Amino acid sequence: MNENLYKYILGIADNCLVLGQRLGELCGHGPSLETDIACTNISLDLFGQVRSYYQYAAQVADDGRSEDDIAMLRREREYVNVLLVEQPNTDFAYTITRQYLFDAYHLLFLNELQHSNDETLSAIAKKAIKEVSYHERFSSDWLKRLGDGTEESHRRAQDALNTLWAYTDELFHQTEADQAMIEEGIGVDTMKLKEIYNNQVSELLKEATLEIPESKWFQKGGKEGIHTEHLGYLLADLQYMQRTYPNMEW
Repeated sequence: MNENLYKYILGIADNCLVLGQRLGELCGHGPSLETDIACTNISLDLFGQVRSYYQYAAQVADDGRSEDDIAMLRREREYVNVLLVEQPNTDFAYTITRQYLFDAYHLLFLNELQHSNDETLSAIAKKAIKEVSYHERFSSDWLKRLGDGTEESHRRAQDALNTLWAYTDELFHQTEADQAMIEEGIGVDTMKLKEIYNNQVSELLKEATLEIPESKWFQKGGKEGIHTEHLGYLLADLQYMQRTYPNMEW
């Protein structure tokens, strides 16, 4: 097994899996029918991408595990998603802010990943980028509406940004597997995306009349399997069927 490639795939896929699960929790609970359906569709998009990644991960691992095994049967410390995507759906402004901060990164990332030397990752990125372009438009439009809306919506959006901004720097943190894949021309050098990301996000937040927190202190650890307390509860829901009925097949 190519250990670094396997870990690299998980680093991409776990972000989509966890964020997709978070958005799926909103099904039937959105502030309006239109946004409820939109969030659910984004969740489905992310799960579709996740299937492609985990199918490839199972192929690379070549140890008898299926995509479902990799997705559903790992322990909490074996997930390597960034901390941002596991943060809970506190309110609609919080959900949209979390979504935009990830979407802005995700779109930049996929734009580079489609040029990967790995044909499978390149193909997944070329397909997913069309979906993620919509995700970014949806979340950015809503963040501008909330930030530059009523006094209440502005306050909630700013509160969300004040909390979630501390998780953004981890998006660009590189693990040993990331660095190995970058050297082979397979992975994306995310450090080269950081300035572009900050500039794009700053411009959008200015339109939304929101201010980036002054604190330079950032949270990290998710890429090494060290998570917030929220992930364990999320996995309890996500993995329930697979663990209750072992070896179940759809």
